[in-house]
Amino acid sequence: MLVTGIEILSKAHQEGYGVGAFNFVNFEMLRAIFEAADTAQSPLIVQASEGAIKYLGIDMVLSMVYTMSKRHSNIPVALHLDHGSSFESCKKAVDAGFTSVMIDASHHPYKENLELTKEVVDYAHSKGVSVEAELGRLMGIEDNISVDEKDAVLVNPDEAEEFVKVSKVDYLAPAIGTSHGAFKFKGEPKLDFERLVEVKRRTNIPLVLHGASSIPESVRQAFLSTGGDLKGGKGVPFDFIEQSIKGGINKINIDTDLRLAFIAQVRKMANENPSEFDLRKYFTPGMEAVKAVIVERMRVLGSADKI
Repeated sequence: MLVTGIEILSKAHQEGYGVGAFNFVNFEMLRAIFEAADTAQSPLIVQASEGAIKYLGIDMVLSMVYTMSKRHSNIPVALHLDHGSSFESCKKAVDAGFTSVMIDASHHPYKENLELTKEVVDYAHSKGVSVEAELGRLMGIEDNISVDEKDAVLVNPDEAEEFVKVSKVDYLAPAIGTSHGAFKFKGEPKLDFERLVEVKRRTNIPLVLHGASSIPESVRQAFLSTGGDLKGGKGVPFDFIEQSIKGGINKINIDTDLRLAFIAQVRKMANENPSEFDLRKYFTPGMEAVKAVIVERMRVLGSADKI
């Protein structure tokens, strides 16, 4: 029912478009993700973090994804472990039936990151599973960051070339200036596109953009108008994402936008209908909002109508 991550991303790499990788933590988000892919006729990567697996149980993650994949059998789908923190975590996901895993050892020194990534790659490849790794640290680029500080935080193209050659990793997440969550940039958004292009040239494999939620204006306003507080948070603008894809990004991770869109509609329902206690009436508008965000994103990424 599922395909490997590299099967989806090799095509995107060859043809120059991006594929969204969407996180989920419950049935409603997963249903919205699949229905959006069906509407957009887009290949799909669904992601579960270690936190989502702890919340749902790995058996529930697998059964839900397999069931939705059966319902939408025309959609190529990869199930990806997002930010696996150890060999054991990745092995557990591989053995359970995930078709793609990420080993995130980017917080370790380069040599340790390479060694751990290679260990995961060797095991996962023996089971026919694709692997993602990360180089550099996702911290965002501030307006006043120095060249030395920038080089210490962002991916080193020389290291990226060696890392891919030695580890045999299938796709790589190079740190080019994004960060996770809604609060990515203290000033105007900045990404190091020249560094990205050089990493793509040196590695010639699918690249991944983490921390790629955009916080579209419609989502921002819906969240704020129902009592939310973004504290001035800024996402990655669509034109930055499009430029990243031109520079070699093929997998784009999106989580925050989905959470904001979903919660805004739940809040709206609660605010406007204080006597309502039918959970379906809260969650259905949330699903529709998430679906709309994803369909729009698939069109921006270029994966729409790629099935």
